Amino acid sequence: MSDAIQAIANAKIGFIGAGNMAASILGGLIQSGLPAKQIYVSNPSQGKLDALLERYPDLNTSNDNAYVAENVDYLLLSVKPQKMGLACKPLQALDLNCCVISVAAGVACQTIEELLGKSLAVIRSMPNTPSLIGAGATGLFANQHTSEQQKAAATAIFDAVGLSVWVNDESQMDLVTAVSGSGPAHYFLYMESVVSAAIEQGLPEATARQLAAQTALGAARMVQDNAELEISQLRRNVTSPGGTTAAALDVLNDGGLPELIAKAIKASVVRGKELAEIASKPDNN
Repeated sequence: MSDAIQAIANAKIGFIGAGNMAASILGGLIQSGLPAKQIYVSNPSQGKLDALLERYPDLNTSNDNAYVAENVDYLLLSVKPQKMGLACKPLQALDLNCCVISVAAGVACQTIEELLGKSLAVIRSMPNTPSLIGAGATGLFANQHTSEQQKAAATAIFDAVGLSVWVNDESQMDLVTAVSGSGPAHYFLYMESVVSAAIEQGLPEATARQLAAQTALGAARMVQDNAELEISQLRRNVTSPGGTTAAALDVLNDGGLPELIAKAIKASVVRGKELAEIASKPDNN
């Protein structure tokens, strides 16, 4: 068992929803050393549960959300924001003693408490799709009912699939969603564009894809490994005046790339707030 997972070594972890994110997180937990028999999963359709059982036969699975909630110490609500009310409804009559962790974009801790009809420890998380390969980035926020032990457990859960970072103000979670939750798609679009342009100029597709992916990976590693340097300094370090890099950056800046990215982040934040409103409406409960 890895050192990071020690905070939940004896805990039972539950998932309501068996989609890709739930599968990646529970897979990371098992790979880190948490026994599958300590993990519970519910899902309305049996197909996804059967697929998980084929890979992890010791999992506890059910079509009943209440069964999972009653048996665990930490309950991850890994459903879409629009389905949160429906997922929480069977839990309203329960005397829950678990810490609830929401994986739904835009859904506030207070909304979770209202949907469950009780005050309890709630942690709001925003993981991203690279969690599927153990390279995720997850933002976390805890409400006032959450203990330090529960926060440490949440850190262990999401560190099993990458890196987790806590914020002190829940309003920042919409920005976390924009920067890292939605972020992989932003970088995919940039790499798509680079590959397409390279192919148009005559580079073989496979070569262009390999170079674009490795370059993105290398740039990210340089940012991570040089925390003492501003990202702008790393950019300047590879930009010779009058050179090829400078020529490309001039085009990107003249085209308003920084401003366009700022608009994209803002649009994501606005949509996150809209999803929060959808999740809190009575007709979704």
